[in-house]
Amino acid sequence: MKQPLTEQIQEVASLLMLLQVKIVFAESCTGGLISASLARAPGISDVHCGSAVVYRLDTKSEWLGVPAPMLISPGPVTEPVARAMATGVLERTPEAEIAVSITGHLGPNAPASEDGLVFIGIATRSKTCRVKEHRLRKIVCENEKLPYPGETEREQRQWLAVTLVFSEIAKVLREEYLSF
Repeated sequence: MKQPLTEQIQEVASLLMLLQVKIVFAESCTGGLISASLARAPGISDVHCGSAVVYRLDTKSEWLGVPAPMLISPGPVTEPVARAMATGVLERTPEAEIAVSITGHLGPNAPASEDGLVFIGIATRSKTCRVKEHRLRKIVCENEKLPYPGETEREQRQWLAVTLVFSEIAKVLREEYLSF
């Protein structure tokens, strides 16, 4: 039986290749897992431009043009920063038609109000940029059967975030490029 993530990746890869829509990523809390996951699809190099892994604040600012003051207030795990990351990586990747960003606090040691909080931004050349907020659940106990790869809550949350990103990309591709 295929894993749901594998099916999501294949759906997004198929849509990107069918539509010949090129994609680029700006990843913070997932550290490149989104790009690496998509890169598993055969033939994806025709439409996958790459990923900027911008884990640190200075990197977000220097590589993507996220305003440094925005990273202080409202802070790096916010809707405006996810939007700035998506539009910034799209501006810096002329061949891409769609850009996806993710920023979040996956723990450990996240502030309680932001623990498990992620923002996914998707920008397109048609000048639309949507940002979706998600709150990733806490792993209840050590013995719980975990649905994603990884031994720690952080790893579980990273894979859950990857799953959410592919779900959001599929929605945007269907709505903006296939009109359904």
